[in-house]
Amino acid sequence: MIEPAEPTALIIVPTYNERDNLPVLVERLMIHRNVRLLIVDDHSPDGTGEIADAMTRRFPGRVDVLHRTGRRGLGLSYRDGFQKALAEPIDLVCQMDADLSHDPDRLPAILEGAANADLVLGSRYVPEGTIVNWPRRRRLLSRFANLYVRLVTRLNVRDCTSGYRCWRRAALASLPLDRVVSDGYSFLIETLYLAVRRGCRVVEVPITFVERRRGASKLSGAVLLESLMTPWRLIASDQRT
Repeated sequence: MIEPAEPTALIIVPTYNERDNLPVLVERLMIHRNVRLLIVDDHSPDGTGEIADAMTRRFPGRVDVLHRTGRRGLGLSYRDGFQKALAEPIDLVCQMDADLSHDPDRLPAILEGAANADLVLGSRYVPEGTIVNWPRRRRLLSRFANLYVRLVTRLNVRDCTSGYRCWRRAALASLPLDRVVSDGYSFLIETLYLAVRRGCRVVEVPITFVERRRGASKLSGAVLLESLMTPWRLIASDQRT
């Protein structure tokens, strides 16, 4: 009896000034079988792009780099990365932060979750999910953000803002990526909302989220404002259609 082939996964990691974290992340990801990596560098001034190029030479055929030179933004990086991923023969597309806050050791559990779901979220807010090294103010802000998103959008998801995700190819391809307008972290909210509206099955897998050890957070006032407005924009858009 022939065993079914394991699904191939492409992990998309956007980077901006992550030269210290990237080599560690790549090493830990390359331990896993049937996993490829696409680094989407947003024209980092600290040389992250050059480090990424070096990783392609170290892991030929498994690590690729997309160098962006246009307007910066997490959402823009993911849109470009998704389009490149969907042009390749892969089964699963994952999202992951470059700062080591998302544990590569949890990747197998997230990939396994895709056997019974269209979208798997690495969740901090389900049983056994935890956060390490966040100050109380940051924890409260994250809890409030998720409660706020759930109340406005009626999403039945505990961690709407998680950036550790795995999509089945067909589910990702069903999204109107050319019409997604969010630039920052609200891109995560918008794509989740669109997936649920299209009937995608979403499951949450517990993760331990660890605050970055090196580098600076990309969270800003503009990013927070966009995240506050996005749920209402999504609801208003639905009401117009």
